[in-house]
Amino acid sequence: MPSQTLISPARVPRQAAPPPDESALFHRYHATRDPAVRDQLIERFLPLARSIALRFSTRRDTLEDLLQVATIGLINAVDRFDPARGAAFSTYAVPTISGEIKRYFRDRTWTVRPPRALQELALRVDAAVVALTEDRRAPTVAEIARKLDEPEERVLEALHAHHARYGVSMQAQLGSDDDSGRLEDRLGIDDDAFEVAEERVVLERLLRMVTERDRRVLRMHFELDMTQREIGEVLGVSQMQVSRIIRHALRRMRLGAARSEELLVSA
Repeated sequence: MPSQTLISPARVPRQAAPPPDESALFHRYHATRDPAVRDQLIERFLPLARSIALRFSTRRDTLEDLLQVATIGLINAVDRFDPARGAAFSTYAVPTISGEIKRYFRDRTWTVRPPRALQELALRVDAAVVALTEDRRAPTVAEIARKLDEPEERVLEALHAHHARYGVSMQAQLGSDDDSGRLEDRLGIDDDAFEVAEERVVLERLLRMVTERDRRVLRMHFELDMTQREIGEVLGVSQMQVSRIIRHALRRMRLGAARSEELLVSA
């Protein structure tokens, strides 16, 4: 009689338990709010969040940031989903995650924020440009307007607003080499000399309203920084007379300036 090989029950390989059903997990989490069940659901649907983030990724928006935003949308979808309604979770999660990413684009990625309606149109125009780009040819404004059913003027406005989405550092290099200079080197600055030149022109016009002697006294006092006593010694008059000359000359120039301003306002 052939011998029989006995296998210990402890050595019989156990079959792995099948993963919990998606619907059962959601019903359990909806009833208990167990954090462990929540983590299982989030981990199970992370590939869905990643695929949506990839769909929205562009050259300037890092995938890592979009993955974080998409994960936040996924967490919100898991917390708010009601399995009793009978709909599939993905049907609820896709618009929730997409909406979270769109809000991120709208509220966090604009350096200068135009009105919200224009922001949303700019994002739609951006998506339309990607969809219409064929054979490496950028679509025209008319083609974008037809696809979005928007006036061409609005599309142009959105394209201009799109430039406000990203900022450029003042220290950004203008070329590929280090000797090309930085952006801040090409920007203009406030030049106080323009204001001084304008004041000089106005002053020359007002000085024509006083006598030659008055002009000489004013120049010695304000330009050469001479005292009234020193001016009196040069002109051979008293300090009191110099003070009177300066006071009367300034009053005449102020009256002339006021009349000129009134003429400009009335014109």
